[in-house]
This record gives sequence, structure tokens and C-alpha cells, in this order.
Amino acid sequence: MSSLITENEISHEAEIVWLEDITHLDYVRQSLDRLPSRRGKPPYHRPGRMVGYALLGPQAKASRSSGTFRRRVFWLLPHDRDTDPDGLYAKGAPAEAVDPRTLEARTKGYKTERSEGGPPSTAMQELGITLPL
Repeated sequence: MSSLITENEISHEAEIVWLEDITHLDYVRQSLDRLPSRRGKPPYHRPGRMVGYALLGPQAKASRSSGTFRRRVFWLLPHDRDTDPDGLYAKGAPAEAVDPRTLEARTKGYKTERSEGGPPSTAMQELGITLPL
């Protein structure tokens, strides 16, 4: 869950790889998954689709007990706002959701007015960023 991800857990990220154009996504879900490698596209076993993932730098150490690496994966479920704009998340967002525009390697990401389904903030308006209608 985004609120449970700490800066320390993502401190070895080198890059975020997006599999889709995130400019049209109000939010993505993020989780820390145990994966067998630092790099490469991870397997995906949830309903919905993976929209991105983190790559780790060479300094990232595997877990002593499992030999796996904790990497962030970004995903959406079939009932999320991008595919069901009038559904459950027409307003608000799931607990693990963050605005993808706030995500970078080693940065947790945050909920914004856009990700919560609300009107754009003054800052968004000043930057010329508009919500899709």
C-alpha cells in the first residue's frame, strides 16, 4: 500500500518503466512485490493490468531468507476509473493509489486532487494541466 511504502524500501530504485502513457491516468495502484530479479519486466498475477514497474540498481540486495528483491509494481484493476469512469472510483481512489505524475524512482508518489477525482488544484490550473472530461 502506498502509505506503507517507506523511502528506505525504494532507496535502491534506478528507474521507473511505464508500459502505458500515464498522462491519461488519474491514478495507478502501487505495491511492493517480491521479485526474483532487480531488473526486467516482472510477472503479473493480479486481475487487471500492469502499467509500470521499478528497476533496481546494482546496490540492491536480495532478501537473505527468500533471495528475492522488493520492487514496486504499478497496476490497475478492471473497475478502476480509467475503464469505469462512473463506477466505484468516479470520486476518490483506492488506498494504494497515487497520481502517476508524482512518481519517480526513489519517490513514493502522492494522491492529488486529480487522483481523488476532484477539480484541478490552483497549481494544476496555473501549470495548464486539465482533467480529462
